[in-house]
Amino acid sequence: MHSLIKAVLVAVALAFATPVTAQDFEAGWEAAQRDDYVAAEREWRPLAEQGHADAQTKLGQLYAAGRGVPQDDAEAVNWYRKAADQGNALARIALGFNYFVGLGVEKDYIQAYVWGDLAVAQGSEEAIILRKLAARKMTPEEIAEARKLAREWKPKQLQQ
Repeated sequence: MHSLIKAVLVAVALAFATPVTAQDFEAGWEAAQRDDYVAAEREWRPLAEQGHADAQTKLGQLYAAGRGVPQDDAEAVNWYRKAADQGNALARIALGFNYFVGLGVEKDYIQAYVWGDLAVAQGSEEAIILRKLAARKMTPEEIAEARKLAREWKPKQLQQ
């Protein structure tokens, strides 16, 4: 009987977990729309730490702009990478841009191209621009390497 009660409580908690997450994300979005970035960060951080890719992307944007948190390009890259590894196209574009200009990471046109290419594969038209800009700075051999890396890309957790 004790196990049944526990199972029911867990099921009820899980049933309410997703709407609360969606509400928290939306609360962060609404705060950001009011330029209350401290409140947005407060809503998004727990979600980002739990692996919510959209919240991770938004937290990266806050760090990139220094809104509600100290401006920190390396921390922005950290959050973008987590979301990009989960397939978030916006995070992939942002990460690629950071590689392209060297914000928070060493400038790396191959990585910029890879992340842009992955976002293009998701249908992102904005990523086409990133990929073209990176390609203009690359040799044909580097472009071939970047394309190969993008084709073979797997999330870090699958690479172990």
